[in-house]
Amino acid sequence: MADYDVDAAVTYLDAHAHGQSTGFCAQAVRRALLAGGIDVTPHPGIAKAYGPYLLAHGFVPTATDGSAGYAAVKGDVVVIQSYTGGSQAGHIAMFDGLQWVSDFKQRDIWAGPGYRTHKPSYAIYRH
Repeated sequence: MADYDVDAAVTYLDAHAHGQSTGFCAQAVRRALLAGGIDVTPHPGIAKAYGPYLLAHGFVPTATDGSAGYAAVKGDVVVIQSYTGGSQAGHIAMFDGLQWVSDFKQRDIWAGPGYRTHKPSYAIYRH
């Protein structure tokens, strides 16, 4: 397994993040992982399916919804499931050390008001 450079992944993600969602969170995080040295190929077509791929590339589950005492660390990746009425693809984002970033710089772990309201299940992975 190749070495993973968290700083390179986060730097790439931050440099390519937009001011608001473009709907391409999985592509953004996949490209950040690649910049960090992890080739997630073949890759899932949707964000909510990234858990097994992260596991196969050396990430371990660190927290799930409802986990007490979790503190985000630079490079953590959250995989959020879909909810009724929202995108069926779910969402994926990476913590850059200050905030959660996907295809855009998020205000919190949730990708937007629908996720914030419905709070679908999620898992956080750490390399």
